[in-house]
Amino acid sequence: MRSVSFIAVLALLLSGALAAQEPDYYVNTPDGFKVMFPAQPTVTNTTWKSQQGYMLPARVYTVDRAREHYSVTVADYTNIENMAKEYVKHCPPGAPTCNGNDLTGVGYWKHDTRGAIINAVFRFTQRDAKLTDLLWSQHDMVEGYELQMTNNADQSRTYAYVTMHEMRLYVVEATVPKNSPPATLFQTSFTWVDKDGNGIRYATMYNNEFHGMQPRLYPLPAHAGAAGGGRAAGAGRGN
Repeated sequence: MRSVSFIAVLALLLSGALAAQEPDYYVNTPDGFKVMFPAQPTVTNTTWKSQQGYMLPARVYTVDRAREHYSVTVADYTNIENMAKEYVKHCPPGAPTCNGNDLTGVGYWKHDTRGAIINAVFRFTQRDAKLTDLLWSQHDMVEGYELQMTNNADQSRTYAYVTMHEMRLYVVEATVPKNSPPATLFQTSFTWVDKDGNGIRYATMYNNEFHGMQPRLYPLPAHAGAAGGGRAAGAGRGN
């Protein structure tokens, strides 16, 4: 009887210890993020066409599991100003979008960057799906938008977060079948790491236009201690 009681107590202790462990995050230092992928993602190099038509280098991190789909798309806007300067060399003389000004930037690169988040959100609304939720959000004080959609064809559901940090656009999305648990854990686990893989959480709100575009209008906000995966700290699978 004692052995049975001991085994039961040990099982409870072990289950509690496992529950207290940190979640297992995929950490990617080159692109500066971490997220709770359900498995090691496949990485694909691609391009992202910006609203003004600049073909930006991008990477897509993907996990497909049965009928579930998880992805993070990272589009790199860091060189967009130089791309704009090359583009305008071939514009008709006097074309407004080529000349630009201090507000728009040459080739409208500043407006293109400012509008990157909302343009990515707009692309979701063009899908064959019903937008059921759209709200402003922040993950560790970096602002963005969270959205949910019901895909009309098969009634699967998509959970997404679109944001921008240090001149990179991030499109985070998970699609799960109808009647499956919501994929909000993946959606809200997305957050930031520095070049050493340490989590970043700002003390005040970060906005890419003010803090990321060069020259920075304002210095980066101070860090506020340990950072979490949108909601909770952790580290695990990495790149």
